[in-house]
Amino acid sequence: MRPDRLNPLFVETGSLKGVGPQLARPLEKLGLTRVRDLAYHLPDRFVQRRAVANLDEAAVGENIVVALTPAEYRGAAGRGPFRVLAADSIGNIVALTYFGRNSGWARKQLPLGETRWIAGRLDQYGQMLQIVHPDHVSGESAGLGQLCEPVYPLSEGLTQGRMAALVQQGLAALTDLPEWIEPGLLGRMQWPAWRDALLLAHRDEHREARERLAYDELLANSLALMLVRNANRARTGQPLRGDGRLRAKLALPFGLTGAQQRSIGEIEGDLAQASPMLRLLQGDVGSGKTVVALEAMLIAVEAGAQAALLAPTEILARQHHETLGRMAAGTGVEIALLTGRDKGRARESILMGLVDGSIDIVVGTHAIFQDAVAYRDLALVVIDEQHRFGVGQRLMLTQKGRRTPHCLAMTATPIPRTLTLAQYGEMDVSRLDEMPPGRQAIDTRVVAIERIDDVVGALSRHLAGGGQAYWVCPMVRESESDDLAAAEARFAELKARFGPEREGDVVLVHGQLRPEVKDAAMERFARGEARLLVATTVIEVGVDVPDATLMVIEQAERFGLAQLHQLRGRVGRGSEKSVCLLLRGGALSETARERLALLRETQDGFRLAEEDLRLRGGGELLGTRQSGDTPFRIASLEQIQRLLPLAHDDARLLIERDGGLTGERGEAARLLLYLFERDWGVQLLRGG
Repeated sequence: MRPDRLNPLFVETGSLKGVGPQLARPLEKLGLTRVRDLAYHLPDRFVQRRAVANLDEAAVGENIVVALTPAEYRGAAGRGPFRVLAADSIGNIVALTYFGRNSGWARKQLPLGETRWIAGRLDQYGQMLQIVHPDHVSGESAGLGQLCEPVYPLSEGLTQGRMAALVQQGLAALTDLPEWIEPGLLGRMQWPAWRDALLLAHRDEHREARERLAYDELLANSLALMLVRNANRARTGQPLRGDGRLRAKLALPFGLTGAQQRSIGEIEGDLAQASPMLRLLQGDVGSGKTVVALEAMLIAVEAGAQAALLAPTEILARQHHETLGRMAAGTGVEIALLTGRDKGRARESILMGLVDGSIDIVVGTHAIFQDAVAYRDLALVVIDEQHRFGVGQRLMLTQKGRRTPHCLAMTATPIPRTLTLAQYGEMDVSRLDEMPPGRQAIDTRVVAIERIDDVVGALSRHLAGGGQAYWVCPMVRESESDDLAAAEARFAELKARFGPEREGDVVLVHGQLRPEVKDAAMERFARGEARLLVATTVIEVGVDVPDATLMVIEQAERFGLAQLHQLRGRVGRGSEKSVCLLLRGGALSETARERLALLRETQDGFRLAEEDLRLRGGGELLGTRQSGDTPFRIASLEQIQRLLPLAHDDARLLIERDGGLTGERGEAARLLLYLFERDWGVQLLRGG
């Protein structure tokens, strides 16, 4: 079944009643562009209300539904609150309080002497009970609907009432779909049918409904990744066997670790095969991934082919180009840099070199895969910071070689083994779990926020001595405007303290800056023209400034353990001793306290990733979700750990038994891929 058979689910939300351009913008911020997105926009939590006969049965702070009779209006016509004094069935008085210009609306909804059913939170103001801005007012109890009310994730410009109404429109479009879950499993787990599961998940805390939807998402992901893997194995690649003549001339800064040698051996074995390599190289900060990537690219060059390295940002591409050029200086290999900034004759020269083969290795951003860029014989693609690129983008790379290029993806974010299958199930995995010799441990200290003046004093001495430093502010999500304001305020304070002597000594970087402004600030810092970089977590990966040896992380307790480790990895990249100061707030939870203690205790990123997983537990989202790189919107961490092996086995059986999703259940599974936006899996089935 194709999605055009399900138009109601896949039409744009702009076609819904009440959705105009003004409302479309906040919906788009939440990724709610189609009716299907609204149906899967599940509540964060539910407000449980209890119906009471009178206020004596209720407790202060409780959400209740109660019958009340308005008896008196109180309040000035100005800015003060407007109150409606109302009595319950036994004479208890409560104030229904409204702020702003709501008196006219309140009088209309609550006429004196007429009983109304009121839903809201019972609070106390002085000696008087009150309900501030009642959630619902109705002439009869049935008009209140459910006592259990969903609370949805929102963006600016949306209210709970408007979101709930839109979701209900989306749910009304649902029709029964063919079942993709094996009937025996469905019955054993006591899961509802797909449509019933979605309706129930929006109605209350229905464990089986949520679990079924999470399983659907995990099954869709497993199916799509297996289809990628199978399609890749079916393609004809180019066996690459190097003779070692170029690798022997490398000027490496240190001897290879055992983990690097093991990974290079695994990659070399893959490259020698006719089926294209699809391998993930996981390595902690500073573990030497770039050296392994260079060895792999030189194997391709020794075999008479070309290689390309794709980086997510221009500044990172420039850093890679410089590093590779330094290590490969004695090999005679031609390494070029190509970014979107290159124009005119310089760009034309690079394009000609790629076509005639005089350029062996090209490093760059997305520019290296534009339509205008052609290669003589591209046989290996290396993708740095893999989490910045989706599977669909990787599929694009297959079009640039005479035969399907080998692919080596790299990530500097250690991933717990329990989650590797979920995010990279189509890849073979190599892990760099050793650090090169000579790297100094980073001195990590936890400092109370009350001592911030001491920290600024230490920073002053560090900068006066010619050092460079980072100051990271806790902007976890770009939608948190208060955090952005705090980052800008901290920048203003530090610039006033350290910047006046030389303009540009202190620079600011955050995710809402234009890319060219952000890159310019980072380049000033990388070149040593700026001494202090104030930033949000956009510097988590990719910035390599060996002279920066001091890192201050403000409100460190707000970050995940793995993210703190990644931020800390921006220092300790040179020969000088580095220090990381974790500024913590006053009241710490036990989890936050343990997290910070672990960071002081170890610098093993893989251990920290596993501990982060343990500390976050089943109730929290994936830590990587802070960076936006998890493929899951519904499945919780606990559900991933428990249900993913089941979904993985089910997907493998479905593909092997049905020969690539044919037959009745296979057709239903194709539809599942569309529902969870894994449509690139379906494209592979069509040979797209």
